[in-house]
Amino acid sequence: MSTAAEPLIQYLRQLESQGQTHVSIDDESRKILRAFYIRARAGTPAKQARAPKGSKPAVARPTDEPTSTRAQVPALVVTGNTPAEKIDSLKRQVTRWAPVLAQKDLRKTMVFSVGNPSADVMLVGEAPGYDEERLGEPFVGKAGQKLDGILKAMGIDRRSVYISNIVKFRPAMPNQTTNNRKPTKEEMDACLPFIHEEVKVVAPKVIIALGGTAAQALLNCDQPVGSMRGCFHDYAGIPLRVTYHPSYILHNEATSEKRKLWEDMLAVMDLLRMPISEKQRGYFLTN
Repeated sequence: MSTAAEPLIQYLRQLESQGQTHVSIDDESRKILRAFYIRARAGTPAKQARAPKGSKPAVARPTDEPTSTRAQVPALVVTGNTPAEKIDSLKRQVTRWAPVLAQKDLRKTMVFSVGNPSADVMLVGEAPGYDEERLGEPFVGKAGQKLDGILKAMGIDRRSVYISNIVKFRPAMPNQTTNNRKPTKEEMDACLPFIHEEVKVVAPKVIIALGGTAAQALLNCDQPVGSMRGCFHDYAGIPLRVTYHPSYILHNEATSEKRKLWEDMLAVMDLLRMPISEKQRGYFLTN
């Protein structure tokens, strides 16, 4: 395939990984794609062309074009017999995934996930930071220690859950040392197919989105945490609870904010039918 078509291939691959089976193109664009297909089959490079301005899109079924053009769009291939083997197969692909490689402001050390790949609880953050990059594991810095404390209060061991991030590489900054930044939408979009596949492999009973950035990426929205938390959302048929990122609690020690996060955790425990003591139900309540 001509390298000129690589952006189109990456875009179609992303749509396919998200479960989309139809794309909208107009008649002129269909002619351009057909001409490209014919030239590709003949071994001659296709000329770059543009659709005329003002053209209106029309829905095209996959059968409108030769099926071989669809087969040329690569997708993530999950291999292995066990969930652990399947997660490993995803890890091996992320370092050579073209949409990720196209993100020039991501660092090179991959931080994929940690924990039980058959867990009932899956926690998703936004991206690794300095400590995570250094140790190669999600949520191991101060925010990770806070998360461990939250899990312990729930009666859950860190290794019994599955912890991942939307972006698998630390977002880079000029003159970066220990400082971190949140990932861009483009960086998250490039990595989203991996989270989609991780959810399929782990098949958790509940997903916890830690912070607004992760929640917005998973739910494809731009709402703040405050308006998303307090209820369960649906993610591919799995209940998803949005709550504050542990780093938010580190910087906001207000008891009322801790209680909000804890109420989300109580809701998760109720959903999983975990035993909850009166002491647990009363954490961070004010008189």
